[in-house]
Amino acid sequence: MRNHSRFFLLATLAGVALRLLFIFRFPSITTDSFIYGDIAKNWLQHGVYGISDPGGPIPTYIRLPGYPAFMAAVFAIFGMEHYRAVLFVQLIVDLGTCFVIADIARRTISARAAQAAFLLAALCPFLANYVATALTETLEVFFTALALDFAIIGLDCLGKRRWWIGSGLATAAAILLRPDGGLLLVAIGLYLVWQLARRSPPARKVIFAGAILTLISLAPLVPWTVRNFRTMHRFQPLAPRYANEENEFVPTGFNHWMRTWIADYASTEEIYWQVPGSEVDADKLPSRAFDSDQQREQTQQLIADYNQELHVSPELDARFAQLAADRVRRSWLRYYVWLPALRIADMWLRPRTEMLPSDSRWWEFNEDPKWSVLAIALGVINLAYVALAVVGVIQGNIRYLGLLLTFVIVRSLFLGTLENPEPRYTLECYPVVIVLAAAWFACPRNT
Repeated sequence: MRNHSRFFLLATLAGVALRLLFIFRFPSITTDSFIYGDIAKNWLQHGVYGISDPGGPIPTYIRLPGYPAFMAAVFAIFGMEHYRAVLFVQLIVDLGTCFVIADIARRTISARAAQAAFLLAALCPFLANYVATALTETLEVFFTALALDFAIIGLDCLGKRRWWIGSGLATAAAILLRPDGGLLLVAIGLYLVWQLARRSPPARKVIFAGAILTLISLAPLVPWTVRNFRTMHRFQPLAPRYANEENEFVPTGFNHWMRTWIADYASTEEIYWQVPGSEVDADKLPSRAFDSDQQREQTQQLIADYNQELHVSPELDARFAQLAADRVRRSWLRYYVWLPALRIADMWLRPRTEMLPSDSRWWEFNEDPKWSVLAIALGVINLAYVALAVVGVIQGNIRYLGLLLTFVIVRSLFLGTLENPEPRYTLECYPVVIVLAAAWFACPRNT
């Protein structure tokens, strides 16, 4: 940075300008944002980690404490429910992410790659978009990049515990923000196991590093688990898979049925998010949701029965479960291989417009032309980042490439199991994508 201070200053200013554009033009305070904010407010005002109720705040465990704690800190400084302040603080955090990504590129590739990585991160519209969204993504991406950076430094000096403590703390923060932050621990742990199998570094040092990482990463979950057991009388070390309250019914049969056909984000908006509470348009179901005319009629009847009550009863859920089981029996390969692969591809490759006014069915061009153009532009930019990352892997000489790719693969495989493919779930992989793309820019060019 000292040698290229002007470059980093101009790139930082450009990054700030882009993020301010999103904050002022496309701020997004979602239903989940208000849930986090409500928990933060009750935590500050009543000392209760809970959600509001006419009789007073009710303790809850539907969200991990990381983001409510962040919001509570912002509210305590800037004023209660000051969501715009949350976005500005996230801007600062995201600029920190840019520097961490550049440091990963410097350590794994070269100083030239660090400059390229910093510019790619600073001008990345997808990172900037979530700065303007009061959700966990910005902080989760920061701690993901930080955990990987500390792990890389730790691998260069296995005998120094402080870097593994740092990686463990960053991983712990990622887990406290989102349950899937634990995939960081899985990925780094798998890479350490591979190092152990190679017998290249001393086994004692590798085991010591893994033990520190695991202990530090999981230690903050102990008080959270104890609190849930004492307050909610449930053993819950993370948060419920479906963010449900203690006695809230979860339509697992309906969710299972969704996984037998869903492959794209549009269906998440049009079907999955509508249940419960809103009518479902059966005409929006794709042809892959049916194996026969008889099954089409059965499915349409289930949707019609749901639309009458706008609620999935245990009896209706059992019927969805039976339909899902029949579909899995007809083609287990589709359920376990092809559909997860399609969901992964959709999350990685579709335009990342879920927090923008663009229609999720952008390819139909049935809206204001400017939003269709925006969707196409962002789709091209996303493909460019991914393509450059692939080329960077092929052409570049990247240290600890196995660690970086292990994280991307582990996270992608996990996301393929979800019934709600959302592009934002791959955003945590973007620090790796940017580092790999920077490898291409660092390659010498023939003149």
